[in-house]
Amino acid sequence: MSSQTTVSVVGSGTMGAGLAVQFARHGHPVTLVDHRQSNLDDAIERIVDAAELLSKESCAETTAEALLERIEFTLDREAGVSSAELVVESVSEDLAVKRELFRSIGEAAPDTAILASNTSGLRITDIAAGAERYAERIVGCHWWNPPYIMPLVELVPGEETSDATVDELESLVKSVDRTPIRLQRDAAGFVWNRIQFAVLRECIHIVDEGIASVEAVDAAVRDGYALRTATVGPFETVDISGVDLFETIGEELYPELSARQTPSERFDELLTAGREGVDAGAGFYDYDESLETVVHRRDRKIARLRNALGATDEQ
Repeated sequence: MSSQTTVSVVGSGTMGAGLAVQFARHGHPVTLVDHRQSNLDDAIERIVDAAELLSKESCAETTAEALLERIEFTLDREAGVSSAELVVESVSEDLAVKRELFRSIGEAAPDTAILASNTSGLRITDIAAGAERYAERIVGCHWWNPPYIMPLVELVPGEETSDATVDELESLVKSVDRTPIRLQRDAAGFVWNRIQFAVLRECIHIVDEGIASVEAVDAAVRDGYALRTATVGPFETVDISGVDLFETIGEELYPELSARQTPSERFDELLTAGREGVDAGAGFYDYDESLETVVHRRDRKIARLRNALGATDEQ
């Protein structure tokens, strides 16, 4: 791909708008596609907010005006991807919806375009089913939210994805100051969500077993485990402490850990009570702030942590 790659992002929600920000601020012309004008209007507000956060937290020198000059908005999906070198979909996490989308964009996009899915865990091979003509160009490209702050991108080949497709996408991801994690094979949940849900399963198990409270578990992960893993990964931690020590502890501890195959009943109890999360005013906790306020505070903290670690992006 050239130094400027024509990018189309299909789906203008939180992730879609964030992807447009990251590509545009590195000079790539972006077309943001959606089926509803109100979604595109909301995306413009998200882009403005992202530019303000990046500037305020000294993450990048950019302005909303500069970003919006590089981003076009359209309700016409076929036209929106017709000249794209890279198409990234960020629509609902529904396999049938994604399959239909890839059939559609495969027909409308250029024959050489990379067709990437920002799915957070669906198998790429399953998404590509029904779009076999384009399967070698269909690839997983999972960004972590918010994509203009979080540094990693998972690259996931389907069973039919060509090495050339992944190579080309890897180069493009690097060109926007992101670090690609290249999976060796297709697997549900990829790396991040497999780890995240394994940790969450044990966290809920600890609460369900009466070992500790929700607040205590959150504190242990947020202010303990996560703080240390911001600097060293789990395998590095084993090496530092000693492989023999972790084997000994594991022999005693593994039988005590959760191995359940379904989500805890606690989820159903919360949903039945209408405690669906921040947007509903309650989930595991009660909230008197908007979702936008809570997310903005989280993103600001992540940006400041990256600054403290010396990992600020450069334009």
